[in-house]
Amino acid sequence: MDESLVRPRSLTDEIEGGAARSSPREYVDAFLTRLERVDPLIHAFVPEAGRAERLHAQVREAAGRGPLHGVAVGIKDIVHVAGLPTHAGSALPPGVLAGPQAVVVDRLLAAGALVAGKTTTAEFAGSAPGPTRNPHHPGHTPGGSSSGSAAAVAAGLVPLAVGTQTVGSVIRPAAYCGVVGFRPTYGRIPFAGVIPNAPSFDTLGVFTSDLAGAALAASLLCEDWRPDPAADPAAARKPVLGVPEGPYLERAEPEALRAFEGWIAGLEAAGLVVRGVPLFPEFVETARQLQVINRFEMARSHADWFARFGGLYRPETAAGIRVGQGVAAEDRTAALRSRERLRERVAAQAAGAGVDLWLAPSATGGAPEGLHSTGDAVMSLPWSYLGLPALSLPAGRTAAGLPLGLQVVGARGRDELLLAQAADVERVLAEG
Repeated sequence: MDESLVRPRSLTDEIEGGAARSSPREYVDAFLTRLERVDPLIHAFVPEAGRAERLHAQVREAAGRGPLHGVAVGIKDIVHVAGLPTHAGSALPPGVLAGPQAVVVDRLLAAGALVAGKTTTAEFAGSAPGPTRNPHHPGHTPGGSSSGSAAAVAAGLVPLAVGTQTVGSVIRPAAYCGVVGFRPTYGRIPFAGVIPNAPSFDTLGVFTSDLAGAALAASLLCEDWRPDPAADPAAARKPVLGVPEGPYLERAEPEALRAFEGWIAGLEAAGLVVRGVPLFPEFVETARQLQVINRFEMARSHADWFARFGGLYRPETAAGIRVGQGVAAEDRTAALRSRERLRERVAAQAAGAGVDLWLAPSATGGAPEGLHSTGDAVMSLPWSYLGLPALSLPAGRTAAGLPLGLQVVGARGRDELLLAQAADVERVLAEG
């Protein structure tokens, strides 16, 4: 591992220390210097002609001193940014993909952030990987589809980056790259101005180096944020943690399961209550229903572009679209109804067992070797299907030195409580 490639920076420390405020121009120059040295090795950012001139102009034109004043932020390249083309990791003409600036970018700019540039994505946020490498082990995938955003934070290029998740595209790359990934409740950050994959699941999220940074970003980006989670009665006590026993958890690799068991033991030793709860007994059927919805919606999202430019799509993406073209609308409707029933059942099981937060591995194991795949999203699948808020917290390494992540999942719409209660989990992991 080349340690010089891994240098995550704390968003909150950077703000409190005034790194971006004291001399925004010097801050930008430092970013550009590290980008020039590191990014040719990891390819986290989409190449951009005139990046330095654009950033220095943005510094000169910046008004006010919002909470992110002068902080450089990476934006996944399916998110529209005024003045920057959207390629979406594809060979389609950028002009065809163009659209109005995303609401999430408006909110970042209003908070004073600088758009460092577009971060690399798998094609159309699917499974056809881009060129990004894992900063910890450049011969391994960084995960995806938000590969560039996770790698950019892990490499210390930016302290905050925006990604999206349809199934596992925030949580998995965060785990593989050893950073924090936060995927809020479905719809909590407006998706307007982002190229869709499957609108029933597509959710914007963020990458930071620690939980405090994720909480700060969430407070600025999420709808109707309640700034004082202590107002929730559940915040007055330690969270009860639930382990979803059954076929879902068994999808993790043996090494990841052993690590997970060690984390659970550490949390219990620290005085936290952990309860095993049988969950997702029909996991195979749940996965099938997610794919029915996902493929149907992906085909409709790309109907016009694929009809005109189908030959420019990569084989993995084209295959998924063709499968979706064959899915009947009534099958999608039936799958959506099943999702509602599962939402009610999981919420009832959590309430019955007194569970505040669910725990699971963030990924099936460490990042696989090679760049031909972004890895397996199965550990995020049920939570994305249900639209629940989730975190990936860095949690040790494999025997080969690859980062692992612990996934912490909250109740729908209670993102503030998830971020507040997960602090206890993060603290135990850091002490372990």
